[in-house]
Amino acid sequence: MKQTYATFIFSLLLFGSNGVVATFISLSSYEIVLFRTLIGSLLLLIIFFFTRQTLTFLRSKRDSLFMVGSGIAMGASWMFLYEAYAQIGVGIASLAYYCGPIIVMVLSPFLFQETLTRPKLVGFVVVLCGIFLVNGQVAFEGKSSWGLFCGGMSALMFAVMVIFNKKAKSITGLENSMLQLLISFFTVALFFLCKQGFSIQVSPSDWIPILILGLINTGIGCYLYFSSFDKLPVQTVAICGYLEPLSAVAFSVLFLHEILQPVQVLGAALILGGAIWGECNVKTILHTFGKNKVEV
Repeated sequence: MKQTYATFIFSLLLFGSNGVVATFISLSSYEIVLFRTLIGSLLLLIIFFFTRQTLTFLRSKRDSLFMVGSGIAMGASWMFLYEAYAQIGVGIASLAYYCGPIIVMVLSPFLFQETLTRPKLVGFVVVLCGIFLVNGQVAFEGKSSWGLFCGGMSALMFAVMVIFNKKAKSITGLENSMLQLLISFFTVALFFLCKQGFSIQVSPSDWIPILILGLINTGIGCYLYFSSFDKLPVQTVAICGYLEPLSAVAFSVLFLHEILQPVQVLGAALILGGAIWGECNVKTILHTFGKNKVEV
């Protein structure tokens, strides 16, 4: 159990460092996502067939269509996210991106017949206040409105990805992440082809961070995430999942020297706290970590 928790947390920290690694690549956001999805999906393909797993997605046409939609949404989400990194910084873009789960939470009563409880409503209002504080400060500082738009769209596409993925019930585990990355790659490649063709000039100094982002942060990160995902309690996954945006903000301050104003720190706390509160109330959180402590 200790190893499972360590694996899961390590994968979240890898994801949280994506923005920092991307800043060392001099390519456009679209080119970065193209290489990331290509390298990551190739690695997962190798792992999938090396471990002799069987493809099951063709058994359900409905689930396959949802998986295609989820992969397309993930590719679009990452393109918006990496553009937001460049425009408004890693920390703020990461916070905007993780408003996506809140969108899913609000839509869940209509799409999945889940009850929208009082804690979820309170969490949603708190997150909205946090968004206002963070984005209001960014707008006040005169930063790119395009960057704010990209941050918001990355969250919206994240929500679409999660909803479609949840609809593809029969496709799980490593096959799920492999197919999502492959479909994301083809989505980004098609967009890139229509935009400028496949003329890419890569500086020799870009290759090391590109390989780190594609092989380690994406390929290995997804493999570790999904290999430990099914072994942990759902509430633990929900709560610990917010280590990713929290670590992204921390890494941006530590390694990129991005400055968060006090009002933005408060907004970040509201976004993360409201999101966690919306997924599980205080009693559930205490029960989850108390239970996990005993299990470990």
